[in-house]
Amino acid sequence: MLLRWIFFLTFFSLLQWYSFQVIKTIGLSKPLVIAYIAVVGLIFGNFMYYSIGYERSADWTQGISFSLGLFLSLMVFQLILVLFLAFEDLLRLPQALYRFFIERGEGNYLPSRRKFISQLALGLAAIPFASLLVGMFKGKYNYKVLHYALTFDDLPEAFDSFTLTQISDIHSGSFDNAAKVNYGIDLINEQKSDVILFTGDIVNNKADELLPWKDAFGRLSAKEGVYSVLGNHDYGDYVNWETKAEKETNLQQLFDLQAQMGFHLLRNETHFLEKDGQRLALVGVENWGKGGFKKKGDLDKAIEKVAADDFKILLSHDPSHWEAKVLPHPYNFHVTLSGHTHGMQFGIEIPGWFKWSPVKWRYKQWAGLYQEKKEWINVNRGFGFLGYPGRVGIWPEITVITLKRSSKEV
Repeated sequence: MLLRWIFFLTFFSLLQWYSFQVIKTIGLSKPLVIAYIAVVGLIFGNFMYYSIGYERSADWTQGISFSLGLFLSLMVFQLILVLFLAFEDLLRLPQALYRFFIERGEGNYLPSRRKFISQLALGLAAIPFASLLVGMFKGKYNYKVLHYALTFDDLPEAFDSFTLTQISDIHSGSFDNAAKVNYGIDLINEQKSDVILFTGDIVNNKADELLPWKDAFGRLSAKEGVYSVLGNHDYGDYVNWETKAEKETNLQQLFDLQAQMGFHLLRNETHFLEKDGQRLALVGVENWGKGGFKKKGDLDKAIEKVAADDFKILLSHDPSHWEAKVLPHPYNFHVTLSGHTHGMQFGIEIPGWFKWSPVKWRYKQWAGLYQEKKEWINVNRGFGFLGYPGRVGIWPEITVITLKRSSKEV
């Protein structure tokens, strides 16, 4: 622990010294220099205060989230400055070596930094810095409703034009604006879908994070009900509990709260929606994720009462489950609904043309619809946020999917 902090403080100190060379080169007035140093000091001090407190309490509070967001914004700003300085220094170094070894001159061998380069660095670094700040205050509640229509040959005729709304990754412990959250909940209800499906991570760590929001999310309503599954954060695995019993009590409280809200939690089980003598299978598995994530999802157990020719909608929090277990399965799962990635809450999207986020290097399916043969997966970008308390370019999502039966005879 001590070595980690020594390394962090050393790195941060070097970053401050190096990035400050831009401020010196530009030649800001003394009051502006003092203001810059004060802002950096306040952001760093706030971050340290909450970081040490977090290690003591293991509770993810809004204060921690906000301090992390400010610190991340500052670090991105300064790292961009350093990249420009490093590039310029790569050009200055050969000149310095030439002066020292060839010209044998006296005095400072390094050429002076160019003011233009520092001004350019400052201007470009200000763009992501401002974007991250705006994302903290506006982007995180910039809800988008995305509509899709999927057509299937074997969709039961009674469910033609059946609509479902998917939300994911609520992370209720991160919310800080009741009016905005309630606006998002109203937006979900306004879709008037036949069923609402929630694909996990209703809290960050502890069940009591949901208490202030229980009534708000309890307003979610659909003709066929609201169904949910668990995400990796819902199990309380990221908290150092005093006893195993305390952790189990927390999980049971989460189950009880979801029941009180009217959520039907599916834990490796299936619920059938029936209409005109036909049925549609809602299959819900517990979290299953590649790498170090919990693997409690049991697909075979969940479909014990499901026939091979049933039309299946699978709720599975982590999209890595799709390629690892769902696609190789002998049964055809027509639609899989996942979340988990948040689209990293940062990226660039031009609808219908281009989307990019660093999270694509970790997850092959990370946001939106993907198809493999006759099976689809939708990776919802999440309703809430975690860690960085904002969103830039990847907005909170409410997905509405309409199931259509093709005209082709089955």
